[in-house]
Amino acid sequence: MIAIGSDHAGYQYKEQIKDLLDGLKIPFKDVGPNSTESTDYPDWAHKVAQCITSGECDRGILVCGTGIGMAIVANKHKGVRAAACESVTAARLARQHNDANVLAIGGRIAGWETVIDIVKTFFSTSFDGGRHERRIQKIHSLTNL
Repeated sequence: MIAIGSDHAGYQYKEQIKDLLDGLKIPFKDVGPNSTESTDYPDWAHKVAQCITSGECDRGILVCGTGIGMAIVANKHKGVRAAACESVTAARLARQHNDANVLAIGGRIAGWETVIDIVKTFFSTSFDGGRHERRIQKIHSLTNL
């Protein structure tokens, strides 16, 4: 299950991504918002991250103006690895090397056709494991500070 959320700047893409996920037969949970009314991105990033940390969802998608703010907030949650991706290459490498479990997209950054390819790539790419596994284990380890 995928958790998906946005702020007002990402609302239109969020709605379009839901249609894309339907077409790809990927189940999702929309945590909001339900309109383009101005809203604060941290509220939605926290909700998506909580869906992952609770085990309700395996992955997430966040959409705001740049994807950066959403990724910053989501990464405050232990076990969440959010990557702001502006290209297919970034989405592929975020999955292969970082085992990213949240895709953050900038509605003001990437065109819709690129977003389609980014989403498809993110959900069709596997984590490479190997030497990357050791690095992933260090992300939330306080002993590495």
